[in-house]
Amino acid sequence: MTDMYYPTLPILIVDDELTLMESFERALIYGGMNNVIFCQDSRNVTEILSQQNVGVILLDLLMPYLSGEELLRHISKTFPEIPVIIVTGIREVEKAVECLKLNAYDYLVKPVDEDRIIATVKRAIEFREMQTEIVSLKQSVLAETLCCPDNFAHILTQNKKMIAIFRYIEAVAKSTQPVLILGETGVGKELIAEAIHKCSGRKGNFVKISIAGVDETVFSDTLFGHKKGAFTNADKERLGLVENAAAGTLFLDEIGDLKPDSQIKLLRLIQEREYFPLGADEPKQSHARIIAATNQNLQELVQTGRFRNDLYYRLRSHQIHVPPLRDRFDDLPLLLNHFLATAAEELGTNKINLKPELITLLATHRFPGNVRELKSIVYDAVAQHKSTRMNVEIFTKYLNEKEQIKDINIQKSSQTENELFSSLEKLPTIKQANSLLISEALKRVGGKKTVAARMLGITRQTLIKYLHE
Repeated sequence: MTDMYYPTLPILIVDDELTLMESFERALIYGGMNNVIFCQDSRNVTEILSQQNVGVILLDLLMPYLSGEELLRHISKTFPEIPVIIVTGIREVEKAVECLKLNAYDYLVKPVDEDRIIATVKRAIEFREMQTEIVSLKQSVLAETLCCPDNFAHILTQNKKMIAIFRYIEAVAKSTQPVLILGETGVGKELIAEAIHKCSGRKGNFVKISIAGVDETVFSDTLFGHKKGAFTNADKERLGLVENAAAGTLFLDEIGDLKPDSQIKLLRLIQEREYFPLGADEPKQSHARIIAATNQNLQELVQTGRFRNDLYYRLRSHQIHVPPLRDRFDDLPLLLNHFLATAAEELGTNKINLKPELITLLATHRFPGNVRELKSIVYDAVAQHKSTRMNVEIFTKYLNEKEQIKDINIQKSSQTENELFSSLEKLPTIKQANSLLISEALKRVGGKKTVAARMLGITRQTLIKYLHE
């Protein structure tokens, strides 16, 4: 297991009373924050800040040599990005207002309740991370290239939407906040999660679990582990995936299937960074980054009461929507060549050359299974081929079978279609209907007339004729 300090940037406690600093440190460690440094002499603060990055400062006002107020004025001017929490025995409203005007993050009066200090510091950490992410996002929007393209080498793309997602990932990768990845089945949500983990620079493991079909007891045992004797046959302690992830990333796929009780436990893990193994009386701390993914509409699940609203908003601190393959058909040549090569290698066949017409043919298909479906088609075709030139007919057969299934579904839904037409006060003319159909077909295939014509069941010449009418 990899040890990790949280937060990434240390919390600096500045106070001339060592016992007070130690009591603050104990409270912070109890709250899951173990990256704490002390400064008992206020004259040394500037040197500390010039030598290392600090995440949050807890600052006393009444100190010998250099007062906290003087330090606050200097920090707010020289290091404005660092949230400074004043912790003092001065109970004066005027002093509190003065400090807040000097950009103090908060003003706490001693003695400070342990829960209050933990909650305030956690908010300050999140505020600092948010400020850092805003700067990173601005830089990523302006940047034309990726900082570390090797972190995305496992995702084949030249699509502008995907490259924009990569830049966003680089901007938020260092954050400790959860990431929610949305997208249809087969778009590569797990690959995106792996890229986030690589960009984060976390030293721990990338640990994944699919929530689909997992009941609440199995979920708790799998994620949080159990103590010896927690239940029948629990003859030894078992570490859960959260502990295995340690200072790394915990990827929860199919998060929309999470059961109600498990949602509460996950919310506690995210908010408090702690969890209870089955049979344990004391909580364990977690520093794992949470990434969740789903192909479901979580907003609809929230509205119908099947998913907790507070958990949804916690998970979507950062959100990524992976586009379906039909919205990135410019990646078809890359993906086809890759899958043809890997399939030939895995199946022990000769290298297969790609026919240009194959790309045109596949661009007529909507790919409900996305990249995963494309890979399946290619591997099946490679297994059947008899030469070094890919037989397009194998793909045509697959697409025709899909069309037949679609036709059956269309027949079944004819009643709904009739209702659709009956709701129109005035029917479009044949010319108008043709124009709308052709326009939509061209839009779906990126303006490729041959592909659009095949989609509509007409020749390219007929389509061009309609366009010029």
